[in-house]
Amino acid sequence: MNNNIQGIHHITAIAGNAQRNYDFYTKVLGLRMVKKTVNFDDPGTYHFYFGNENGTPGTILTFFPWQGIQQGRPGTGMATEIGYSVPEGSLEFWKDRFTQFNVQHGITAERLGELYLPFQDPDGLQLNLIVPKKNDNRQAWETAEVKAQNATKGFHSITLTLKSIKGTADILTEVFGYTLLEQEGKRYRYITTNIENAAIVDLIEAPEEERGIVAGGTNHHVAFRVANDDVLMTYREKILQRGINITPKINRDYFFSLYFREPGGVLFELATDNPGFTVDEPLDKLGTSLKLPVQYQPMRAEIEKALPELS
Repeated sequence: MNNNIQGIHHITAIAGNAQRNYDFYTKVLGLRMVKKTVNFDDPGTYHFYFGNENGTPGTILTFFPWQGIQQGRPGTGMATEIGYSVPEGSLEFWKDRFTQFNVQHGITAERLGELYLPFQDPDGLQLNLIVPKKNDNRQAWETAEVKAQNATKGFHSITLTLKSIKGTADILTEVFGYTLLEQEGKRYRYITTNIENAAIVDLIEAPEEERGIVAGGTNHHVAFRVANDDVLMTYREKILQRGINITPKINRDYFFSLYFREPGGVLFELATDNPGFTVDEPLDKLGTSLKLPVQYQPMRAEIEKALPELS
């Protein structure tokens, strides 16, 4: 059993229109909808999970699509960029595709020895497609238009923007077992060797930048992966020993979680591999029906009526 942090488990962001969010991530980016459920704290709002065929940790981007939510602002104290790993030679395909679908995107550039293509989703969420230095052997989810030679493999990295990186770096290195790999300007790259992919956290030190506003088009939290409940609770003790408040264990149906706010202000989650997304749907049917937490099952009819229709 591995008792270490296993890189990124999932990343959760905030969107506006649910249909637009679903269309962009499944049709334009070519991800699989792995789970369609509701927000545990707001059952009138969807919670979408997009990833690879199995919903493997390290591939899962989730959204709370709140219709009419105000626009957020990236800034300090938040995760500001999501990096997806893509195959070598695929960036021209993506530039053409983004042009075809009127996706806001920048030019291909190089950072820390890797080519990347920046783009934004329809809500303004900042993402990058990155060709990693090391070959990514994960099997991609294919669609009719996005084949394996171009498809995203899962997360490459997450970027956190901070007034000062010290407190966050201390959590990464002293608690999570990451090490500083390299630095370029104000970007500091931390990596774990416990997993081959979804293993990078970049910290940007931006003391003059304004604090971010978490709302539409921004990231809500970053979840780090652990093997099971026992490892999860071991990390709870480690966080408490540092004088940081952390939640009790919470059952999220597809994993068990703890939440705490790290010293730089970013909401961190620790999430288990178990029980996984096939606990209530077979693999070939993932994401095809609305799944509700047990406490909301008696309210299914009124919840379905309140949720935006999704085609």
